[in-house]
Parts: sequence; C-alpha cells; structure tokens
Amino acid sequence: MTFPGDTRWAAARNERARSFGAVASDYAAWRPGYPDDVVAFLAGGDAGHAERRRILDLGAGTGQLSESLVAAGHDVVAVDTSADMLEQLSARLPGLPTFVGRAEELPLPDDDVDAVVAAQAAHWFEPARSAAEFRRVLRPGGAVSFTWHTREDTTAWSRALAELLAADARDQTGDRPESNAAVVEAFATEFGGEVVAYATRWVQRVPPEAVVGRAASSSRVALLDDDGREAYLRRIRELLATHPDTRGRDELEVTYLTSAWRLTTR
Repeated sequence: MTFPGDTRWAAARNERARSFGAVASDYAAWRPGYPDDVVAFLAGGDAGHAERRRILDLGAGTGQLSESLVAAGHDVVAVDTSADMLEQLSARLPGLPTFVGRAEELPLPDDDVDAVVAAQAAHWFEPARSAAEFRRVLRPGGAVSFTWHTREDTTAWSRALAELLAADARDQTGDRPESNAAVVEAFATEFGGEVVAYATRWVQRVPPEAVVGRAASSSRVALLDDDGREAYLRRIRELLATHPDTRGRDELEVTYLTSAWRLTTR
C-alpha cells in the first residue's frame, strides 16, 4: 500500500506543518468545532456517556476539539508542533496543559493517557514511529481515534467554491475521505487491532467571511507570499459577492461530513 504522505507534498511536510503558526489566529477564529456525538466517539464512549478519561489531543491546534473534550468532562493534555497555535489554545482554555511536540516523539511519560485523539491532523503523522509512541503513552485498554471534516458541496455555490479551491488543492491529504481512510488503514496495519468507524453529517451556519477565513487557515495558503495569499482570498470573496446563491447574504450554510475512526491496539 502507498501511504498518502508519499506524494509530492511529503518533501514539504515539515515546512507545511510549521506553517500553521502563521495562520493561527484565522485557525482559531474560523475552523469548525465537533458535534457532541463525534466527541463522545473519539473519547471512547457514546453520546451522553460521561466516564472521565485522560486524553491526549494530538495536533491540537487552537483547541477546537480540546474545548469540546473538556466540556464533556475529560482530563485533556494538548500537544502540537506549533507554539503559536498552542498560544491560541491557551487563550481559549486557560490552564490546560500544553506541550510543543510531534506524534513521532511525544513529550509524555509511559502509560499516561486513556486515549490519543487527533482531529484534522493524522495525515501529518508517520505511521510506524507514531504508532510506537501511541503504544508507549497509552494505558492498558487505551485507544487511538482520528477524525476529519470534509465539506460536502451540495449547493451550486459550494460546488463553485470547490472548483476554485481545487485549482490549488494538488494532492493534499486531509481534504478527501478516501485519503483519510488510507491514513487509518496505515495505522491499523501498525496496531493490528479492531477499527470502528463513525460518521455524521451536519450544517454550520456562518457569515461569508467565515468561508474566507476557513480557506485562509489552510497550510497551503500560509505558504504563499503576502501578494499570493491576498489574491487567493480575493477570488473567494469575489465568488461569494457575485454568486446568485450567496450575493447579499449575511449567513451561509456549510454542510460537513465528519468521519471518525477508533483503533484499538492488539
């Protein structure tokens, strides 16, 4: 099997991961959160099931998932490669333990957490080395869970947006369900245990600028120079200002498919 990281993006993976620091404020402001049922699944339970767990939020970014896990009653520690992103997380969740680190070399002791979760992040991890670290920090019976949002382009304006974004999407993983499933398969091979999948569709109602901000928070935009970034975002603003389905509207509906997988170790 070819791991999806083995693309032309792979050589720039570290640079692209670090680039998120340049868009941390956009990431904090505009990235969507996670439905309660997905949060419960990632933590290892069902919606309404509140057994407290100690959870590592890996690739925690600015804390969208950490916030939901804390609200659900869990004890959370956050790790990310970007200090700038974690600064935004600390503003959102003062007092939450945070560490700069990466999946392949976790800054946690052995047998420290009941679950490792990663939202919008596992496509950055090298499976073999990361899986070994997950085994090390997990307590007996622990699990690893991954999740990704995928925008579902069910309207004419969102399909037009998808066409515009696709011009620079290249072969980036993390944007497509089939790529995400391949990441899970690579980790499942390392763990050799059970894989359970879960998915839900939901609608986020946002102002048009949130659509622009969400695009601005991507790593590929962060790597553009100032002129390139502004030109890229200007095209999105022009689309939203002129498309008959979005022109003059104060609120847009964005449909997401949120897919999640929970892996147990053998």
